[in-house]
Amino acid sequence: MKRKLTRNYVLKLIVDFFGIAVGAVIAAFAIEEFLVPCTILDGGVVGISIMINNLTKFPLSMLTVIFNIPFLIIGTRKMGKMFIVKSAFGMALFSLFLEVFAKMKDVTEDYLLAVCFGGVILGIGVGLVIRFGGCLDGTETVAILLNKKFKLPVGQTVLIFNIIIFIIAGCIFGFDRAMYSLLTYFITSKVLDIVESGLEQTKAAMIITNDSKEISEQIYRRLGRTVTIMEGEGLVSGKKIVLYCVLTRFEIHELKDIIKNVDSSAFIAISDVSEIIGKHVKKSGKLKKQDEKKSDKTPEAETKSEKELHPETT
Repeated sequence: MKRKLTRNYVLKLIVDFFGIAVGAVIAAFAIEEFLVPCTILDGGVVGISIMINNLTKFPLSMLTVIFNIPFLIIGTRKMGKMFIVKSAFGMALFSLFLEVFAKMKDVTEDYLLAVCFGGVILGIGVGLVIRFGGCLDGTETVAILLNKKFKLPVGQTVLIFNIIIFIIAGCIFGFDRAMYSLLTYFITSKVLDIVESGLEQTKAAMIITNDSKEISEQIYRRLGRTVTIMEGEGLVSGKKIVLYCVLTRFEIHELKDIIKNVDSSAFIAISDVSEIIGKHVKKSGKLKKQDEKKSDKTPEAETKSEKELHPETT
């Protein structure tokens, strides 16, 4: 379904890209003015780039672009197009301002100040980028893809990547740098969660709506998530349909976008999920093929197919 370029949608895109731009600039400032002078690493692609920059003096801005391009290519077919566009925009601006801030005088060379203030500022920047639907680090894209295919938790996957990077950094620059980097990572993660309004790695969304069919269909097609459909009754509003689904923090922005465009009057409650036990049904390659054949089916067959594609299981 093609998105109509309404005035509200265009305005929303402008706000999103502005938020991503602000977040990318803030993150670049934290990296170049606090972390790099003290050889403290961020996680993911940026952490790898900082290591290579210290060893070869190759520009950090160019390294982040080079290493992020493959991840964007990998995610092009699997992630939403707008997510990729926003991420590419954020990464490009992030790399540009790394070069700008590299020419400025460092704010501090005190390790403790660099860890605390660098971690907080970096968390604010990355949090803004994620909040407005983008991403600055390619490893997060890979983590999301692994989550979609193998059900590996996004947060744990990113943490494993980063621990490996910090161990390598410890072997090269000394384990005190690895410990400073790990502490910075945890500070950044906590601040990022605050910026994202307490957003954790896994979320549960409960949606009360009058347009359940279209919303569930869009959630399935755009996020690859099935939903549980329940009947409810409001004290004042009467009978309602309640949708329940589990998703990652990176998909919350897309979910809000879906609901806003389908049923702006829908009531949404998003809560943390500490653990998932049992089968979590997600869109598979087999179901995608069934989707492609739906247009050739009779109305009766299509109705049957819809029931198979949307089991009441999260």
